[in-house]
Amino acid sequence: MQTQYSPKQKGIIMKYRAECSCGSVVVEVNNEPFQQILCHCTNCRAWSASPVTSATLFKPEDVKITAGKELIQRYEQNEGHAKCWCSKCGGHLMNDHTVGYGFIDVYGALLQDFEFTPTAHINYENAILRMRDGLPKFKDFPTEFGGSGEMLEE
Repeated sequence: MQTQYSPKQKGIIMKYRAECSCGSVVVEVNNEPFQQILCHCTNCRAWSASPVTSATLFKPEDVKITAGKELIQRYEQNEGHAKCWCSKCGGHLMNDHTVGYGFIDVYGALLQDFEFTPTAHINYENAILRMRDGLPKFKDFPTEFGGSGEMLEE
């Protein structure tokens, strides 16, 4: 996607846009993600009803809600992992990990004109769909995210 200027952000460059299913909530990010990973944890699987999720991590200052902020609901089963969705359509938007981790995961699958290129798998010990893609497979999390850093075989 070509970089564009968003008048709602007063000259800040917008890189990508994500919306809920009905389009009432709009999330804009003005930078590239600092990490792209595939998550296999039971929490993400239950939330997404999918065997794996696309985690696209951004600094909080790069993420802006430009429409529908009042419609966003949050659920926090585990501290520091706030799942956010649109109360109008139920469409999932992001995970707010600002408390404890200092980043926001805007779902890579929602980012328009974005090429998701993961560099690793996390929580692979919980995987129900094994992937032979040559990417590193962390048992839980890398050490820099508070995990063991232990790797698993494909």
